[in-house]
Amino acid sequence: MAKTPVILIFDVGKTNKKVLLFNEQYRLVLEENKKFEEIKDEDGFPCEDVSVLTEWVKDSFDRLTQNKDFDIKAVNFSGYGASFVYLDKELNVIPPLYNYLKPYTPALQKKFYKDYGGESLVSKQTASPVLGNLNSGMQLYRLKYEKPAIFEKIKYALHLPQYLSYILTSKLYSDITSIGSHTNLWNFQDKKYHEWVNKEGIAEKLPPILSYDKVADKINGQIPAGGGLHDSSSALIPYFISFHEPFVLLSTGTWCITINPFNNTMLSDYELDEDCLCYLSYEGKPVKASRLFAGYEHEQQVKRLADFFKTPTDHYSSIKCDPLILAGLNRKRPAKTKTNDNRQSDFQFRKLDEFSSYEEAYHQLIADIMKQQIRSTNLVLKGAHVKRIFVDGGFSKNPIYMNLLAEAFPKIEVYAASVPQASALGAALAIHQHWNTKKLPSDIIDLKLYSVTQATKM
Repeated sequence: MAKTPVILIFDVGKTNKKVLLFNEQYRLVLEENKKFEEIKDEDGFPCEDVSVLTEWVKDSFDRLTQNKDFDIKAVNFSGYGASFVYLDKELNVIPPLYNYLKPYTPALQKKFYKDYGGESLVSKQTASPVLGNLNSGMQLYRLKYEKPAIFEKIKYALHLPQYLSYILTSKLYSDITSIGSHTNLWNFQDKKYHEWVNKEGIAEKLPPILSYDKVADKINGQIPAGGGLHDSSSALIPYFISFHEPFVLLSTGTWCITINPFNNTMLSDYELDEDCLCYLSYEGKPVKASRLFAGYEHEQQVKRLADFFKTPTDHYSSIKCDPLILAGLNRKRPAKTKTNDNRQSDFQFRKLDEFSSYEEAYHQLIADIMKQQIRSTNLVLKGAHVKRIFVDGGFSKNPIYMNLLAEAFPKIEVYAASVPQASALGAALAIHQHWNTKKLPSDIIDLKLYSVTQATKM
């Protein structure tokens, strides 16, 4: 039997590491998941075990290229951002792979912004809110001043997706999607590295930027391998390919991130304060986004509901959207609120004994979250006449959330969108021309339209 031509994708998340094979129609034909135990850095803070990760990539590639059912025609990589792997002059890894959640030294952060014009100016120039180690460029800055011996040993600094590519290709590149993801490295107005990157000796450690439509190398002279993509930017690619009129993607998970690829306006101080930022797309174009911690809040509050109403934690998943319950909800804010604007809803201050049932309380939770979501999404809607909002992730399967969102934006079509393994699929599509002679498919995204009905009017 003939082997199936496929592209191999390594999709490395913070928790789950995946190996995926897509056929020429970009249908998923194989998926493997792996979780690795974290180790600790020299300060005792949890971090990725880069040596285990490296061996997993090598072993998986070797095993799958020998698989009798598949003919691997290309390889690419998507990975989480804000993480560097460092190489010395012999191209050996300098561990550890530091965790971006590690607290940043306040005094050093203060020095940085004081030296380069203040938080407001730098944040606007780099489209990066002040996020400490989540601004990955600040990790190199920290090493220079706190661990100068290690800094001097660093010959190259590779963002994680580019390191994954390096494992198999031995080629050194940077990538615009990783550089342009709240790193403090890129000046969005000047379209080049920020001045501090050169002044602090960082630029010389960053390899040349590989264009999205190029491959890093051909493994064994045969299999083209991409240079890797930041997972959030990669997940947008299926939408870019499928839709050309202005749209917004609302990606929901722990964070609910509203992404507007058609809003190129400069970030204001207000937007930065409200947790807005910009990404760079795989084509190097600014993509404005706003963030809301709604998935995390939902997770915490459904535990509270389950405990109070003596139900299973996942009882909410069986709740249908009830227009009568929505019509009867209390729209007033609780008397005691200290909610931090766009970051948390009013529901934390509501007394659960005021609700007659779990169903009523859960409708109120989603309605309260939706107030914050509307505010967050509106921050990035300007800049283009958006015709569609696509919602993917957990809330796209929540009928109450989706109906309330459709009600909130009656002049925009609101869709629940399903793209299996979006970041991995995006990495596959990015190098389509290098492995696949067939036309790009038109049905890679499943859509469900939520129309406004009189019954959900609030």
